[in-house]
Amino acid sequence: MTQPIALVTGASAGLGADFARQLLADGARLLLVARRKERIEALAAELGNARAVALDLSQADAAERLMADVAAHDEHVDLLVNNAGFGLAGRFAAHDGPTLRQMIDLNCGVLTDLAHAVLPGMLERRRGGILNVASTAAFQAGPGMAVYFATKAYVLSFTEALHEEMRGAGIHVTALCPGPVATEFAEVAGFGKAQTFNKLGAGSAEVVAAGLAALDRNQAIIVPGVVNKVAAQSQRFLPRALIRRAVGSVKI
Repeated sequence: MTQPIALVTGASAGLGADFARQLLADGARLLLVARRKERIEALAAELGNARAVALDLSQADAAERLMADVAAHDEHVDLLVNNAGFGLAGRFAAHDGPTLRQMIDLNCGVLTDLAHAVLPGMLERRRGGILNVASTAAFQAGPGMAVYFATKAYVLSFTEALHEEMRGAGIHVTALCPGPVATEFAEVAGFGKAQTFNKLGAGSAEVVAAGLAALDRNQAIIVPGVVNKVAAQSQRFLPRALIRRAVGSVKI
């Protein structure tokens, strides 16, 4: 009989590390996946009931290789946390094309591949959970981070649809849509004011707790924080042109 695991991608820092810690506290056996080998192995050693796989998930065959590793260890994914992803600040035309494609492949492609890989087993067992990390960026266009905002819109739309498809199947599917979070995201994205961004951000552990609670009650979308909820709903009341100009006017 295979062992149930919680698979967390992008687990070496930030939200991913907090997902690992909180899931471990709930008694889950963890499979932690990230690109940085030393950091992911150190976290697995710290937590104890965890196994680490160092893998660049943006590679074309990453999902297939990861699922082969799961099968080789006689495991099955009971919970998938699709957390891996990154953003880039700046005008679209100024960015390197292959890096933009890497962002799309990681933020959207691998997330989809992994969900597709674990769902047949979940459907057979009539239990499981998929938590996809989107963003409040998913609710509007993002001049200055055009591709990142677009990838998160995909994650939100895909997750909502999958949530509805899984209704009655015993499988919970949730999109976590945080606003700014105090993690490494701003530095990696190239924000000119990364420290300011992080000071304004919510605590990573708080965001993770909200996401896991929403998944437990099978809530399709969770936007932690009152201000973020209002911002996410603004597109219902304000013209899209006004919203995109407001987003584009923010200096990052």
